[in-house]
Amino acid sequence: MAATGSEKQGTNAYYVSTPIYYVNDAPHLGHAYTTVAGDVLTRWHRQRGEKVWYLTGTDEHGQKIMRTAEANNVTPQEWCDKLVEESWKPLWEHLNIANDDFIRTTEKRHTDRVQEFVQDLFDKDEIYKGGYEGPYCVGCEEYKLPGDLIDGEPDFPGQKLCPIHKKPVEILKEENYFFKLSEYGPKLLEFYEANPGFIQPESARNEVVNFVRQGLQDLSISRSTFDWGVPVPWDEKHVIYVWVDALLNYATAVGYGANQQKFDETFPADVHLVGKDILRFHAVIWPAMLMAQGLPVPGKVAANGWLMVGGEKMSKSNLTGIKPQDLTSHFGVDAYRWYFLRAIAFGSDGSFSWEDFSARYTSELANDYGNLASRVAAMVGKYYGGTLPAAEAAGAAEQAVQDGLAKAVTESDRLIGDELDFQGGILAVFDFVKQVNGYITEQEPWKVAKDESPEGRARLATILYTAAESLRGVAVLLNAVMPVTSQSLWDSLGAEADLGALADQKLQQAGTWGQLPAGATVTKGAVLFPRLEEKPA
Repeated sequence: MAATGSEKQGTNAYYVSTPIYYVNDAPHLGHAYTTVAGDVLTRWHRQRGEKVWYLTGTDEHGQKIMRTAEANNVTPQEWCDKLVEESWKPLWEHLNIANDDFIRTTEKRHTDRVQEFVQDLFDKDEIYKGGYEGPYCVGCEEYKLPGDLIDGEPDFPGQKLCPIHKKPVEILKEENYFFKLSEYGPKLLEFYEANPGFIQPESARNEVVNFVRQGLQDLSISRSTFDWGVPVPWDEKHVIYVWVDALLNYATAVGYGANQQKFDETFPADVHLVGKDILRFHAVIWPAMLMAQGLPVPGKVAANGWLMVGGEKMSKSNLTGIKPQDLTSHFGVDAYRWYFLRAIAFGSDGSFSWEDFSARYTSELANDYGNLASRVAAMVGKYYGGTLPAAEAAGAAEQAVQDGLAKAVTESDRLIGDELDFQGGILAVFDFVKQVNGYITEQEPWKVAKDESPEGRARLATILYTAAESLRGVAVLLNAVMPVTSQSLWDSLGAEADLGALADQKLQQAGTWGQLPAGATVTKGAVLFPRLEEKPA
């Protein structure tokens, strides 16, 4: 049985990848959704104290790229260079994506290794020459099975369409090289059975298993009707099929064939994050290629759902592509990162609307979380001159808050770090935020402040310390999701000098009560989530 990413040694990196994205156009919300999810996941594991490797990048070969470049009167390489440097990399920087590498499939470190990998499979008699004719979607860069297609009426009468791109397929006939994928069906089914968590969510796993059970066809791994791709090393009339080229980025980026130590410490990926429309490539073709090469397969392939606008999948081809900057300019980057993971269950389709974003921002970020931080800082400033008092009269109410924080840490760590349930993990943290708000409402520190007896002062100090220490825990728990506002809150609590940089705090410490030292200087900084102006035109 093939080894998986989950079997790697503890000293090795926790390796997460996004898909490498086609550069036929600028990124939209769908691309950013997957990338932010990967960033939150890897930041979370960094806060566990783990070694992490987060990979993203761009897929720059294939017929779709070539045609897009031709339509813009530039070479494919010029088109890719422009999009990567002017659109893709700047967006990830804008969204505070902390990726460790950015792989481009036109880089020599990739193309040389792809040729070596495919040559090795050819030498092992895993690849043979043949011919093929069938419907092909350029948008998917994939031959389609006739049963996958949909009727073109009324817009394309008499034609068959790709169900994803809603455009007519082309009938291609060419001489190609084929990988013996059909021989790996039983091995894949055996592997799925032994590793039920390999494909997530469960609905995606069932889809893949049923697909493989129907019998696999050998995979065409070359193209001879165009030349924008990695040349087949033994026959340069052909270029390597873009998906074979693309999938290998997960190996070439971490040293395959070039840096054995790095490769051994990183590969295979623990989690491949993918859109559900490319699930089969990652859950069928990719593990079969690795099995053929005698390499370990990934630990998990997690398919997120589609972002929907007006009932349509968000994409450029459907004219529903919205730039992330359209939202960050209004809501802010941290709120953007939070919203999509909070509002949509990862693995399910979800609809986006401006109105829903505004409502959640106001209710949960501004009112529940931001207002809590402002109130606590203001009361410490008003009653103690900005110096955090010591808790001297803790009782059952304070114990309940302590227990609530410990529960939030345990639940969010399990849900986000292990189960990739970002929505559930975020809700666990915000349940605790609501608990702290309820605690302050019930304890009424503004009334307790009127009691100037030693007992009254001790009670007030305890209430305010409990609230501030709670916020310390929240800052750690939300740091992976909203790093800028978490750092702002961290600094306002006076935590930095005494507890170290926020990013260094391990999650195991988040629920340990009493880390915020009495005597810390608490300041009322900028409002974490300011009131929104009217929706821009």
